[in-house]
Amino acid sequence: MANAVEVAKYIVDKLGTVDTWKLEKLVYYSQAWSLVWDEKPLFNDRIEAWANGPVIRSLYSLHRGMYEVGPNSSIWKHTRPDILTQSERDTIDAVIRDYGQKPGYELREITHLEAPWNEAREGVPLMENCNNEITNDMMRLYYGSL
Repeated sequence: MANAVEVAKYIVDKLGTVDTWKLEKLVYYSQAWSLVWDEKPLFNDRIEAWANGPVIRSLYSLHRGMYEVGPNSSIWKHTRPDILTQSERDTIDAVIRDYGQKPGYELREITHLEAPWNEAREGVPLMENCNNEITNDMMRLYYGSL
């Protein structure tokens, strides 16, 4: 199984340099739609309901302090996106087609309107720090109903 960083690298290889908000949200949506379409997770990394939307801490730890990241960044040195199956790539490609043209701030706003982020942050003020998990079950239930 791939990890979230390998999914991110695949996305950056497809799109080129992207802002880190956008990258986090595209990886999140890749996981969500894999749970619905493929009926399995793409990765096991934890997704947290941060103030600016869903964040994968393992990915964030690599790009922390960076506004954007490109395909040749040193953060990818131990990443192997080639381990993604064709079915997994197809899912990520569909996410890129549906969400990839939107800027990071717009993806942030969309996630703020959706149940998984809101449920994970229940009772936490809007801009307050939060590391509550957005679970696979939350995503599967919500996105599977769309």
